[in-house]
Amino acid sequence: MMFMNLEYLIWVAPALLLAAWAQMKVHAAYAAAKQEPAPLSGAAAARHILNSAGLSYIDIEETPGYLSDHYDPSAKVLRLSPDNFRGRSLAAVGIAAHEAGHAIQDAEQYGFMVVRNAAVPVANFGGGISVLLLMLGLFMHLPFLFWLGIALFSGVVFFQLVNLPVEFDASNRAKRVLVSLGIVPASDMAHVNGVLNAAAWTYVAGTLQSVLTLLYYVTAFSGGSRDE
Repeated sequence: MMFMNLEYLIWVAPALLLAAWAQMKVHAAYAAAKQEPAPLSGAAAARHILNSAGLSYIDIEETPGYLSDHYDPSAKVLRLSPDNFRGRSLAAVGIAAHEAGHAIQDAEQYGFMVVRNAAVPVANFGGGISVLLLMLGLFMHLPFLFWLGIALFSGVVFFQLVNLPVEFDASNRAKRVLVSLGIVPASDMAHVNGVLNAAAWTYVAGTLQSVLTLLYYVTAFSGGSRDE
């Protein structure tokens, strides 16, 4: 967990407020869209989209959890939460289409997707150890440890920045393909748009928090160095 103090919370307050607002928007939009019927289940819609894109080899699996939907590029598997795997609602087909969009990005070697996938190991490693190095560098006044932590945490920030266009593009693909394949009439897309647009703001909030966190640590360390 990120080291917490009042100064840090002030620094990242805009991102925290945006995240809280985005989460409320997601839950409200998702709850409303779940009440609107769709002709296919989420799993069937994803299968139709993938087959239409020539990706019949990509499996679709049900995975536990609430809004735990994701595409796994290493296993070439699209995983949908129970509500969206089985549900025949605009929420289910919208989220399923978004994840299918990621699978299509992967198959097409979409540039930002390629970079994001390559950055995953660095981001996972950096996210786990960077905070410890940053704290040790600050408290023990060890510039080498601090800047190593900054370098690793910068990998996390880079991953999230690259992830933004990946998510936006997947949503745009989902909106187009749902209409073009006749899964959702254009006149009924408002609920789908509401869910996907609200979800996009959660990624923006997470990225903003990482950027502000990075700036906070650099500023805190630089200020401490000048005071000595």
